[in-house]
Amino acid sequence: MKELFMLDVVAIRRQFPGLKRDGIFFDGPGGSQTPQCVVDAVVDYLVHRNANTGGIFSTGRESDALLDSAHLACAEFVGSTDPGEIVFGQNMSTHTFTMSRALAKTWKAGDEVIVSRLDHDANVSPWVLAARDAGATVKFIPVKAADCTLDLDALRSMLSPRTKLVAVGCASNATGTINPVKEITRWVHDVGGLVYLDAVHYAPHHAIDVKDWDCDFLACSAYKFFGPHVGVLYGKRKLLESLAAYKVRPCSNDLPMKWETGTLNHEGIVGTLAAIEYLASIGRAHDPSATSRRAAIVAGYGAISDYELGLTQQFLRGVKELKSIQLYGITDAARLSERTPTFAMRHAKLSPNDLNEHLAKNEIYAWCGTFYALELMESLGIQPPKMVRVGMLHYNTGDEVGKLLGVLREVD
Repeated sequence: MKELFMLDVVAIRRQFPGLKRDGIFFDGPGGSQTPQCVVDAVVDYLVHRNANTGGIFSTGRESDALLDSAHLACAEFVGSTDPGEIVFGQNMSTHTFTMSRALAKTWKAGDEVIVSRLDHDANVSPWVLAARDAGATVKFIPVKAADCTLDLDALRSMLSPRTKLVAVGCASNATGTINPVKEITRWVHDVGGLVYLDAVHYAPHHAIDVKDWDCDFLACSAYKFFGPHVGVLYGKRKLLESLAAYKVRPCSNDLPMKWETGTLNHEGIVGTLAAIEYLASIGRAHDPSATSRRAAIVAGYGAISDYELGLTQQFLRGVKELKSIQLYGITDAARLSERTPTFAMRHAKLSPNDLNEHLAKNEIYAWCGTFYALELMESLGIQPPKMVRVGMLHYNTGDEVGKLLGVLREVD
């Protein structure tokens, strides 16, 4: 077993002003807390550098320079070297609807689009609707109910030269399942299709590497990895350049402006830059040889994932003793690298709402609902289609996990 406290969590928690509340923040899968450096970057931008793009005056130049820096940092964050491959926007859902509309213009009747029954609906409905408009056929990758993983054999049997796009998540926002996206991408490319990855839930826990995975598109949201409410889209340059964008006529065809419609949330983008620098700072503290920002990001996530593994092991050991709690997803101690520390559960007697209320009364912040994973709920036959979800991030502690287990023990 790896050492639980591999991070200086006390020092890390001091950087997050929101954690000064008495509550225990296990609501991270719905949105993380932000460190003070992100708050400071947003305030500094609004107070000192607030301007629209293209101004030749000082605030305009400073604002544009920060936005350029944010594009480069985000490219390095996902494993690219090209800032033109990064598009900022409202959120992952909006990015996906935009790209689904653009890609659908290249589809026709008889083409096939494959989506997953494990995914957040933001990586399902945009493609289903786009395929409908184009007359293309939609196929669904089934889920193995026993461990909430994708049926990869079924996926491989679906692939053919008619496959135009496969949309999957890097990790399930409901059950924490991590999908083998590098292998999936290789299979899809072998038949000539494109791959669109949802990395929203993956991004707080592990380093993204679009070049190694060779995915065509990837979307995530900064508010899940300690930043503001900003969406991030990566796309291969050749695809972003060749696809037709719905945009106003004065907007440049150069990347990334071609896809960044309207005036963006500049202060949020600058805050996203600060969030990436925060993650890199963890890496530099743990690996002084990580001199480049990308190397520091990867090192930071190495420390984070090692630490979170300890929290996962602690929680699974404790919940195994609770007879009333049913967990959904991977629980095998030998397979914990295939999941994030996000746990969906139901109680044998209490309704999901009542269980969540019990947690809330004890100042444990968690979520109850479908988490927009509608296909998963239907596949599992859950009625009502609700679960309680708790998720750990690197600012959570072993003591907090112990308190959660104690509160669950009260209703066992």
